[in-house]
Order: sequence, then structure tokens, then C-alpha cells
Amino acid sequence: MISINHVSKTYETPAGKFAALKNIDLEIQAGQFVGIIGKSGSGKSTLLNMVAGIDRPSSGSVAVAGTDIHALSENKLATWRGRNVGFVFQFFQLLPTLTAAENVMLPMDFSKTIALRERRKRAVALLARVGVERQADKLPATLSGGEQQRVAIARALANEPPLVLADEPTGNLDSVTATEILDLFRDMANRGTTVIIATHEAGIARVIDRVIEISDGTILH
Repeated sequence: MISINHVSKTYETPAGKFAALKNIDLEIQAGQFVGIIGKSGSGKSTLLNMVAGIDRPSSGSVAVAGTDIHALSENKLATWRGRNVGFVFQFFQLLPTLTAAENVMLPMDFSKTIALRERRKRAVALLARVGVERQADKLPATLSGGEQQRVAIARALANEPPLVLADEPTGNLDSVTATEILDLFRDMANRGTTVIIATHEAGIARVIDRVIEISDGTILH
């Protein structure tokens, strides 16, 4: 599913060059639930961004399902990402002026992979899948943190992507809600979706298939 070959990423900073990733080689199989763990600044988020095509490597290549994504133009990469990747953020990133259902419909509107007349029905069905269908017509500000994260997960699933990435998705949630969110990701993987999360979550070993530990831009195991 994912093949990362000799990937390095260096940023220019006021203090000089900073190597966020150093010659990473990694293979992840389709349908795996993978946890990337490491301290803040270890390179977790940078690695996720490489797989999502949000950021480009300084050297090396990233292939997802046979597509060398960083060889694509910006427009083609955006189209590819919209159809193939769902991204879940720590701070939810829901648009405050849209209802929960409208937030879930956004990726469908962008990629146009779902017929217009089907989008609302699909959004509500996805909200039901993550347990918040009753919140479909409410604005994010009226929802709890856990409910907002569930809406964000439903949005990530909008276009049935084969790959879902999550950056610290339980970082702002209480332990009970965090466990429920991890179980949702486990269910997604059981259904065939490849799921990769970057996390500090101590209980992650209970639900994932594989742990990848990263430190100072290098994979330890």
C-alpha cells in the first residue's frame, strides 16, 4: 500500500537547517492499523504529511498504491489526495459556520465522487457510523470535543478513501473518549482501510497491528 524509500526532509530555519526526517525506509501493507509513536519534534507529523502529499520530501520517494505521489503536479496531487486520503487532525478543523453534516459533505463537494443528490444521505450515514447522527444539523461549537472528533472522522471517510491518516487524534480527549475513538479506527481497519495514526496514546498497543517508533527523524523499529 505505502512504500517510503530513502526519504529525508530538511527545513530551513533561522537557526540553520533542521533535519526532520533522515533517510526513512518504510513499507506499510493495505488494511494495517499502524501507530507512529515518538516525542514531540521526533518527526511523526512530518512523516504523516509526506504520506498525505501535504509536504514534499527533500529527497527520496513516497508511493501509495503504486502512485509516486510527489511526482504529481500540485493540481493532480490535490485531486489524488481528495479521492485517496482522509485526514483527521488533533484540533478537529471543522468549519464553524457549517453543520456537522455539511462539514462531512465538504470532501464530496470537492472531489465530486458522490452524486449531488446522495451527499446528504451519505453524510448522515457516516455520522451514524461514528455515533453522532443526532448532531447532524448542529454547529461544531455546540458539540463536545469527542463529538467534534467523531464528525471529523466521518468527514475523513466521506469519499471512501483507502487510506486514513490521523495526527494526535486523541490528544484533546478524555481517556474514555480516546478509547472509543481508537476503537473506531480499529473498526475502519477491520473493514479494509489502511489507518496510520501519530500518537502519544499509551493504550494504543491494545488496538493496532504495528508500532513504528521514531526519534530525531529516524525510525527505531
